[in-house]
Amino acid sequence: MRLMFIGDVVSKQGCEFLAKNIFDLKKEYGADILAVNGENSAPGNGITKSSLEMLTNCGADVITTGNHSFKRRESVHLYDECEYLLRPINYPDGVIGKGMYVLDLGRTQVAFINAMGVIYLEPIDNPFTAIDNALSKISTPNIFIDFHAEATSEKKCIGHYFTGRVTGVFGTHTHVQTADEMILGDHTAYITDVGMTGPERSVLGVDSDIATDKMRLHFPVMFEESKEPCFINGVVVDFDEQTGKARDIKRIIKR
Repeated sequence: MRLMFIGDVVSKQGCEFLAKNIFDLKKEYGADILAVNGENSAPGNGITKSSLEMLTNCGADVITTGNHSFKRRESVHLYDECEYLLRPINYPDGVIGKGMYVLDLGRTQVAFINAMGVIYLEPIDNPFTAIDNALSKISTPNIFIDFHAEATSEKKCIGHYFTGRVTGVFGTHTHVQTADEMILGDHTAYITDVGMTGPERSVLGVDSDIATDKMRLHFPVMFEESKEPCFINGVVVDFDEQTGKARDIKRIIKR
């Protein structure tokens, strides 16, 4: 079985480019399941009903998020209304939504866990403990983690800690695809960051000139999405659905 995971989709341009290419891409790689990080899918970050529908129409079986999960206050109800829309599982008890979803395919089940790092991000609950607790409740061996984190060291530690216990660990958040895809312990597919889907010539999807002025001058600016051509970043993992063992991981860059 093959899972395709698409990195952070940025704004309307990213959603539209994904919609234009995803079905051919799934066919090319023989993907059976599609997972997408959608925390930046709405203009100006966050996720809205409109961007959720766009990703769903792309065939997403599960949509993960991250530190911008609740950027749109008017859309927080979506986390309770849509079973396959996740927010980080290590938010404290009482926060709307959930961080785990089990996709039932009939002949097998595939579990997804969304977690967020705490280095350089909000000091929420310990992601190691939260994921450990989630694993104790999952019966299928097919388990994938979207670990939304800033620090590469934290992502590496999550990958190594859960080696042999999950099918894949995919880093998201930095919007820059890393070249370290590997199979850990002859079992767990890993990559430090899957990358982004949106304007390629940009600063994480933002207009380069505006982002540079902000960093260079330290003066408030209004961010705007880049209007440059888009690309898609992602990975495809081939795994044994009986054992949950990953056999191969390939990076995707589609322009």
